[in-house]
Amino acid sequence: MTENKADKSSSPPPPNEFRFEPLSPIVGSYRLMKRWWRMAVQADVDQQAVINRIKEDCSFTPRYAFLTCMSAGIAILGLLLSSPAVVIGAMLLSPLMYPIMGVGFALAIGDSAWLKDAGKALLLGTIIGIGFSAFVVVMSPLQTVTPEIASRTRPNLFDLAVALFSGLAGAYAMIRGGLGTIVGVAIATALMPPLAVVGFGLATGNWAVFGGSLLLYFTNFMTIALTATVMAWLYGFRSYLSERQTQFQIFAMVVVFVGLAIPLGLSLVQIGREANISRSANAYIKDQFGPRARVSQIDIDFNADPIVVLASVFTPSIKPEAEEQSSRVLTRAFKESIKVQIEQYRVETGSDAAEAELASKRAREQQEAVETQVSDLREKLALVAGVSDDDVIIDTAKRRAMVMAKQLPGASLETYYILEQRISAEMQDWSINIQPPAIPLPSVMVRNDEISISSQRQLDLVIWAARRSPLGLSMTGSEADLAIVAKALGADDIAAVRQDSVSTPPKMVSFDWRSQ
Repeated sequence: MTENKADKSSSPPPPNEFRFEPLSPIVGSYRLMKRWWRMAVQADVDQQAVINRIKEDCSFTPRYAFLTCMSAGIAILGLLLSSPAVVIGAMLLSPLMYPIMGVGFALAIGDSAWLKDAGKALLLGTIIGIGFSAFVVVMSPLQTVTPEIASRTRPNLFDLAVALFSGLAGAYAMIRGGLGTIVGVAIATALMPPLAVVGFGLATGNWAVFGGSLLLYFTNFMTIALTATVMAWLYGFRSYLSERQTQFQIFAMVVVFVGLAIPLGLSLVQIGREANISRSANAYIKDQFGPRARVSQIDIDFNADPIVVLASVFTPSIKPEAEEQSSRVLTRAFKESIKVQIEQYRVETGSDAAEAELASKRAREQQEAVETQVSDLREKLALVAGVSDDDVIIDTAKRRAMVMAKQLPGASLETYYILEQRISAEMQDWSINIQPPAIPLPSVMVRNDEISISSQRQLDLVIWAARRSPLGLSMTGSEADLAIVAKALGADDIAAVRQDSVSTPPKMVSFDWRSQ
């Protein structure tokens, strides 16, 4: 009897009594965790206070517009100077964090009025940032694509990850409080520099830079906003949306994230491919010539078909077959057509000889750069002076340039002064001298026995013109006024013939040219 009972108790249960016991702990843990999250985390959040805090600063106001301008201006200057420190400093002023958070939280709770208000602030802030950055670039003599600018023209999947983490940190700071300024800087870092680069591309007409940076900006602000929406859902912010509307929102967000991730992922793959080709080409070319050779420079044109690799090598022995062999190996390795062009410089085995050859090559390159610079300078001066290129005098040894300008229709003395200043700003290591034509000179007012503040600009123009023109100056006015003006001219080593005249208006001194 006992044995039969034991056998019966040890037999497996019938099929209809089978239970999924391994899943029960998982389901139980999930429900326990969900209950804990709702009671310990979500219940601790004052949702209305968070919403009020975000709404307070996410509307478009004069303060918001001013800070956006200042942040964009500092950011674009940092980008033009290729100074990461200046770019980061601009982020302390950026007010873009709150409109972005406003868009995200408004989407989460379904507040259309708030969404419209925050969206308007974000749109106007974007336009202001682009416009002011473009204005700074137009006024700046520096308009070259620096490494800081170039790094924000090819967005990839890592940029999306940066925006994702910034959005998570920003939403958490908004919900839990604290770290607002620091997180705001992180979000602005993902937004303001690309926005400034968009303005640079617009101002310079560089549409490749414009398009790439605009895609990066769109990626970042969409990712941050949608991440804020997800965080608001996780913290249980009440929603005015129906279940169907919420499901549609989730579907739309998934589509947006996938739509952004695919091209950015492809861009990341392309960047990785280019890095691999560059590294492999450099390593293989160096191995081909042996340890005593040195690859001094390597440039790769990935837009060419086939891809073109340009390399300069200092080697003790010339290898005519190096180009063909390198092309064949790299083409086979990467399964795409690659053409290698190697400029070989024969040097002795000693390092001093190689350095001498390299120095000679650099000197030739610098000479070519100077010749190009001189040619550009000659064309600019001839254009602004209204003369031919042959009329421009350039001393390359002393880095001086001079031209006698013709009288241009509608041009005043200040026009030639401004033109000289602009070219001097572009050619900072050159001395630029534009000799103005013999056009009428401005008058100066004397008030309270001194030159009036409003006339100081006119006097500076007269002094500037007198220094550049071979003609002398004469001035007409009362004896007392002439003495005061003559003293001011003498401080700048400028002499003028005095002509006392009662016909000149009182307290006015007029100038004229005279032949020497």
